[in-house]
Amino acid sequence: MAMRQWVVSEQAIPERFHPIGTPGQPWTDADKAAWRQQQSIRRSYADEVRAKLEGLDPCFVVEQYGALPIDPERYPLFAVRPAEPLADAPWVLVTGGVHGYETSGVQGALAFLHGPARAYAERINLLVAPCVSPWGYEVKNRWNPEAIDPNRSFVRSSPAQECAALMALIADLRGRFLVHVDLHETTDSDESEFRPALAARDGKAFVPGHIPDGFYTVGDTDNPQEAFQAAIIHGVQAVTHIAEADDKGEIIGSKVVQRGVILYPFVELGLCAGVTGARFTSTTEVYPDSPRATPELCNAAQVAAVCAALDHVLASS
Repeated sequence: MAMRQWVVSEQAIPERFHPIGTPGQPWTDADKAAWRQQQSIRRSYADEVRAKLEGLDPCFVVEQYGALPIDPERYPLFAVRPAEPLADAPWVLVTGGVHGYETSGVQGALAFLHGPARAYAERINLLVAPCVSPWGYEVKNRWNPEAIDPNRSFVRSSPAQECAALMALIADLRGRFLVHVDLHETTDSDESEFRPALAARDGKAFVPGHIPDGFYTVGDTDNPQEAFQAAIIHGVQAVTHIAEADDKGEIIGSKVVQRGVILYPFVELGLCAGVTGARFTSTTEVYPDSPRATPELCNAAQVAAVCAALDHVLASS
C-alpha cells in the first residue's frame, strides 16, 4: 500500500528520473499508453487466484461482482460471502490485492478463507474480496491499466473500475459493517520502481524515501481505534517482526502513534479501508523483502492480522 508522506532527502535528484514523460510535466494520454505497453503478464490470475476460490467450505459462496473492461473474460471480479447470512450478526469486509502487486494481500486473504474463516462464520458475516485488482496482480503493478492508483480512488464517481465495482458490491451493506481489514505490503519496489513512476506521472521531482523493515498497520486518523490496532500488532508479532520507528519517531514519514501503528485519513485520501464506514478499520503492511521474511511467512502474517482483528472485536462485543 505504501501510503507515504516522504521525508525530503538531501540526495540530488537526477533531471530525468523515469524513461516515460517529460520532466516537470504530468503524463499525457500518450505517455500513459506508452507506460501500459511496457507492462507484461508475469503470473496467472486464473491459476493463482480463481482456482483457489474452488473447494471452499460450503458455508461460503463465490459470486462475481464485475469484470475489468480491459479484458472481461480474463479479469472477472470475485467475492466470497455467506451462503446463508446470519440475520443478527455484523458484517466484516476483508480485501486483498487493491494494489495487485502486493502478493500476500491476495494470498493471505485466500489462506484465511481456506483456514480459520469457517470458525468465524458461525458468529459474523464474512465478505472477502481477495483480489480487487486482478490486472495489477498479473502484471505485478501498483496501478490499474489507466495508470490510476486504486488505493487513492475509493471516491464518488471513481475513475478506477476496480474501486467502482467494489463500492457497488458493498453499497447495500453500508451501515452494517463492523470491521474492515485491508491487506497490503510495503516493498522495495515501491522505492525503486513505483514512486519514481508516480513522480513522473504527476510531473513532480522524485524525493527518495525509506522502506521500513517489518509489519505495521495504518489506522484512520478520524477513527484510530488504538486498542484494535494494538491487538493486530500483538497477534502478528507471534508470526513476524514489527517495524520500528526511525530516528524521527516515524514510519514512512508518518508519526508512530504506538508500536507498529501510524495513521492516515482514510476517506480524505480515497483509501479502500475507508469505504465501509465500519467502526473498526485497519490497513496491514507486510514487508516481503526483509531477509527475515518468506512468502509463506508474509501470508501467515496477513492471516494472523485478520484473526487478531476479529478476535478483538468479538471479545469486546
